[in-house]
Amino acid sequence: MTKIDLNQSTKEEMSKHSRAISSVVDAVGDENKVSRAIGKLKQLQIAIPSWALGTGGTRFGRFPGGGEPSSLAQKIEDVALLNRLNKSSSSISLHIPWDKAENIEELKKLAKSLDLSFDAVNSNTFQDQPNQSYSYKYGSLCHTDKEVRQLAVNHNKEVISIGENLGSKALTVWLADGSIFPGQHDFKSALNRTLDSLSEIYSSLPPDWTMLLEYKPYEPNFYSMVIPDWGTSYLLVSELGDQAKTLVDLGHHLPNTNIEQIVSTLLFKNKLGGFHFNDSKYGDDDITVGSLKPYQLFLIFCELVKGMDDDPNLDLSWMIDASHNIKDPLEDLLQSVEAIKIAYAQALLVDYNELAFYQNRNDISQCQEILQEAFRTDVRALVREARLQLGGVYDPIKSFRENKIREKLISERGVNSKATGL
Repeated sequence: MTKIDLNQSTKEEMSKHSRAISSVVDAVGDENKVSRAIGKLKQLQIAIPSWALGTGGTRFGRFPGGGEPSSLAQKIEDVALLNRLNKSSSSISLHIPWDKAENIEELKKLAKSLDLSFDAVNSNTFQDQPNQSYSYKYGSLCHTDKEVRQLAVNHNKEVISIGENLGSKALTVWLADGSIFPGQHDFKSALNRTLDSLSEIYSSLPPDWTMLLEYKPYEPNFYSMVIPDWGTSYLLVSELGDQAKTLVDLGHHLPNTNIEQIVSTLLFKNKLGGFHFNDSKYGDDDITVGSLKPYQLFLIFCELVKGMDDDPNLDLSWMIDASHNIKDPLEDLLQSVEAIKIAYAQALLVDYNELAFYQNRNDISQCQEILQEAFRTDVRALVREARLQLGGVYDPIKSFRENKIREKLISERGVNSKATGL
């Protein structure tokens, strides 16, 4: 495994850091609130998906970099590298069959030795696999042919079984099912067949598992998707039972959708299961978290902070889901985790009792002031302090580059244009 020199922070860096912490305390006016925020930041762990560890691509092409993982073991090692730097990425989310392995016990030993666990497992019925008996060309769980639907159902059951062996506690289901042309299928029938298929999968869930049901407004089908939005996902998970929840992917919305309101509604109905974090300009761009809409990310976390305060036992799945086509994937993931933590820290500084006071009096200007005061507070020192207390580095990107991690990975692995699962 690639070595990282976790050098102690310089005196100059720590002096600057101390001043920055003091600045936040002065701005907030409450040292206990700042300490509480740091404690909460230490607890937040964001899973890294196995498919994000290599260079992404589009339907037009992919331009691989060097040192990409070519095995599941190498993917696990890359997540461990990230976690050593930021101490916030202690789990990996696998995608089956891309990450299907013969020797699961060896993988579990490797992950344990690196202080990693396995997050939600993801099924794949959006593409045909070698020697597959039936094709998903016209759908999977919604297909008109029962044999095709059963193939997709059995695959999800197999993914649950694999996840159980790994110690995972959740299954993520995303369907590419839909139609490209009007009249291609009957909307109601397709939705009903999907519900029947999901019900069979749901019946195979272990009692302590969650089914996370994702949605997407378009792509690969550009006329209709069987599960196009949060409302359809909510409808289905409500029919399935308490163990089924809606998964919110920040990129899976039409432009200008009010995602924070969706989050609030799902929290209200106890049907929010978790997140796939990314950012987008037009739709499903899957670019670096917070790179375009940091204020929206902050507002989403405001709803989450209130939700977690209302229900201390709220258990959500947190994962990054991005496609960094021209950036170093490990650097991108470090930046994404940092952006998530910053938004969370800002949201933790909001005085929600004061906000409610002015909301109840319809003092809109003051409500805006309260939110924007927290958003404009430079909380990077709080994120850094949480990371340092956990044993991470002062500046993950700087450490990544100073340790020449990408160069070492290239030296060890070379350039593999067919890295698995990417």
